[in-house]
Amino acid sequence: EASALMEPLVEALRRYVMATDKLHGDDTPLPVLAPGNGKTKTARFWTYVRDSRPAGDMAPPAVWFTYSPDRKGEHPQRHLANFRGILQADAYAGFNKLYEDGAIQEAPCMAHIRRKFFDVMEATQSAIATEAVERIAPLYKIEEEIRGRSPDERRAVRNAKARPLLNSMREWLEASLSKLPRKSETAAAIHYALGRWNALARYLDDGRIELDNLIAERALRPVAVGRRNYLFAGSDNGGRRAAVLYSLIGSAKMNGLDPEAYLRHVLSRIAEHPINRIEELLPWNVAANLSPANQPAA
Repeated sequence: EASALMEPLVEALRRYVMATDKLHGDDTPLPVLAPGNGKTKTARFWTYVRDSRPAGDMAPPAVWFTYSPDRKGEHPQRHLANFRGILQADAYAGFNKLYEDGAIQEAPCMAHIRRKFFDVMEATQSAIATEAVERIAPLYKIEEEIRGRSPDERRAVRNAKARPLLNSMREWLEASLSKLPRKSETAAAIHYALGRWNALARYLDDGRIELDNLIAERALRPVAVGRRNYLFAGSDNGGRRAAVLYSLIGSAKMNGLDPEAYLRHVLSRIAEHPINRIEELLPWNVAANLSPANQPAA
């Protein structure tokens, strides 16, 4: 069937995604029909994205999806066993073991930190949470100014403009914490932020790193849309097949291709294509033959 034919191509895609020094990772739940009882279990899609265009790297972006029947930490540890470099990810505890020997460096997500404060601000009108959100905003303005520039340029601007803001915010958060009840929601948001601060500040000195992990979150949006349409996967095999398609469709879109045209192009050729030249069918290598995204398929 089609997904089995595509597996060597997706393996080539996985190798390409992992052959980088900065990777974005995330995961999302997927209801899957459990055999025998008609109920669903919660499985997981994992996504890993190679995309350094914001740091001026014009290597083609790509995304690799993979499926697991649960959310155990052994899954990302296996996925990233041979990866060396920076992992931009949320605070999921299953990633922690990856950082222990220093081969993979943690780069947390400011958007997650901001979200914690924003939720408290919306729920309680906390003045401290509101100020935290306001203090984060200028950091994003700086990122808008330097998007697409080289890592060296980004590092220089961040050190000049963002470092004083970040240092001031840390001192303010630590001072604010002493004024709050230990179990308040605002205190919890501050603890979440401060617990990641040293790793977060890594972006100041490394222009390859992004301020947040929204690159991975955007890659997962089609899964959220899919869940609303198909509700659940029929089996673990169905989840694995879906990961194959999400990988190819997501990578096609990231490279400006019409996904339907890309899949049709690949399916018409892959059975006869030499396996040792499978990379020739990756989206950016066939782009010249295909319609751009949002255009009618040729």
